Amino acid sequence: MTWFRERLETRFVITGKPQRDVIWEFPLEAIREAMVNAICHRDYASPINIQVRLYDDRLEVWNPGGLPAPLTPADLLREHDSIPRNRRVAEAFFYVGLIERWGTGTTRMADALRVAGLAEPEFDVGAPGRFRVILRKDPFTEERLRELGLNERQMRAVTYVREKGKSTNLAYQQAFSVSKRTASNELRNLVDRGVLVRQGTTGKGTYYILKGQQRGNKGAIKGQ
Repeated sequence: MTWFRERLETRFVITGKPQRDVIWEFPLEAIREAMVNAICHRDYASPINIQVRLYDDRLEVWNPGGLPAPLTPADLLREHDSIPRNRRVAEAFFYVGLIERWGTGTTRMADALRVAGLAEPEFDVGAPGRFRVILRKDPFTEERLRELGLNERQMRAVTYVREKGKSTNLAYQQAFSVSKRTASNELRNLVDRGVLVRQGTTGKGTYYILKGQQRGNKGAIKGQ
């Protein structure tokens, strides 16, 4: 954790309290959970090391050892059974307070990211015998939006919402010269894909913001 504290960017938020709040590039609680899980669940028979890769737009933790059956990546984002590969290591971590309750680390990681206004963690088991946790700084890059299957207009709409802060159905119609039905369908699709979040009541009070945009950054000062 000291290694991360020395390398992650921070910003400071003035909230009126005597002390300023420090906002880390990625929440330290989420990183701690990713590292604890990697140590507890790695395959110690493998000669491959746990790898931490810090990029400009994301943090990745690579771990030797696949996801134990019958768990799937989707299971890790909800309450699930704990299947520790190394029970004694997990017990030691539990007794020293690094694990609060077995089977909850990944959900706590997701909660910490959600509170920070970031996307849920991604769990990749594509490579045989490898497990990868990905924390993204901006989950809505062009590459990511294309992976989600968005059309060109929807991708422009994400840029529009990022710049304007929000969009209504009417604003979508006017910005992209589409009918109300098309705007409704495409906005609903963006919500279903986890890109936008619907806010407000039915009708004129309804608007859409980027997922994670609920966390404001007023008073933020960039720092190192």
